[in-house]
Amino acid sequence: MSLAKHDRISAEDAPAPAAGRTPLRTALATVITPVAPWLLAVGLALAALNLRPAISALAPLLEEVRADLGMSGTVAGLLTSVPALCFAVFGITAPALSRKYGPVAVVAAGMAAVAAGLGLRSLAGGTGVFLASSALALAGIAVSNILMPVIVKRYFPDRIGSMTGLYTMALSLGAAGAGAITVPVASALGDSWRLGIGVWALPAVLAATVWLTVLIRGRAVPAAPAPAAAAAGNGTARATTTMTRPDGTPVRLLRSPTAWALACFFGLQATAAYIIMGWLPQIFRDAGVPAGTAGVLFAVAMGLSVPLSFVVPRLATRMRRQGPLLTVLASCGLAGYAGLWLAPHGGAWAWAALLGIANCSFPVALAMLGLRARSAHGVVRLSAFAQSTGYLISLPGPLIVGVLNETTGSWSLPLLFMATLMALQIVAGVLAGRDRHIEDGA
Repeated sequence: MSLAKHDRISAEDAPAPAAGRTPLRTALATVITPVAPWLLAVGLALAALNLRPAISALAPLLEEVRADLGMSGTVAGLLTSVPALCFAVFGITAPALSRKYGPVAVVAAGMAAVAAGLGLRSLAGGTGVFLASSALALAGIAVSNILMPVIVKRYFPDRIGSMTGLYTMALSLGAAGAGAITVPVASALGDSWRLGIGVWALPAVLAATVWLTVLIRGRAVPAAPAPAAAAAGNGTARATTTMTRPDGTPVRLLRSPTAWALACFFGLQATAAYIIMGWLPQIFRDAGVPAGTAGVLFAVAMGLSVPLSFVVPRLATRMRRQGPLLTVLASCGLAGYAGLWLAPHGGAWAWAALLGIANCSFPVALAMLGLRARSAHGVVRLSAFAQSTGYLISLPGPLIVGVLNETTGSWSLPLLFMATLMALQIVAGVLAGRDRHIEDGA
């Protein structure tokens, strides 16, 4: 299917021009004409590459940051929850911004916010500026997070699996790469934590430049109103901006079982991912694994999803129901947790690999966002609802694991808690993976 067909606003995705609208407003209500598919693909990959370094680059240098800025332990602990909170809060604004300015312009602005936030964070002279600049970068990440599935749905409707695989692979590469090389980069640049985390603003600048190029190269053209909207007038045009079921009733996501199943699944898989990112190295170290080896095992768990993220979404989109695939992935997570409980030291490499496979539930969740709605407008609303609600669901998980470990002095009860959440993830995945659309109702 051609990009030209999907680059124009349909009656379902945007309102028809209203009388008296100024030229500027009219321009903002239009979309760009098609640009080279390879440029859009490069833009997707670069944007995804910048969606995690703001988080994963900080963890290895957090001790140096705290010492230099005089950051309290409480504030440092809150930093682990700030990303998910920002993703939930700022992600809600993505649908309105996309409707007003278009997803390409919003992603370009999001990448610019990431670059500015990371640059300012490296110059921060106090905790307040550090947190504010971090929030700026995370706001840019949040809106871009929401709109990645929308970009894929609109411009690559017949390649949802492969393009989702492309950007989730780039996302995983950015997360693993930033965690692995930030310390060596900081050491090479004079043992400066500021340069170590500030250097990640450069890829964001490159991504913003590519998306700005996409925006500029596209020629703004007025959207052609649908025949029904043109005949019925502005009232009908406004009505077409809402999602409707086949019987004409509007879709309310808060009453959609499919939307809630996706949100719960997204939240549970995000909880598992944040727990692994926050606690896996410590679990290995407490089992007697040397610190250096624990770091390598963590890199294996994170890095394994890089190649698999390109394959798994393509497999998911070829299946009518994704529940069986999600059950297999979650079962790998359950096996990994069982191994950490029974023989954390002896089978460490196998447990890290199994948990890395389980983390591939994330790209499947992103692919399902494009499969569970019939239009780009539906995808943007579903993406915002599922991701924002999901990230809110994921907030307490890592904190509960830490409290259980501190209270009991072992990892047995935390691992039981993690296994329980993984079992619930299987249930949510089966429900979310059914061959249904949010427009179909209950």
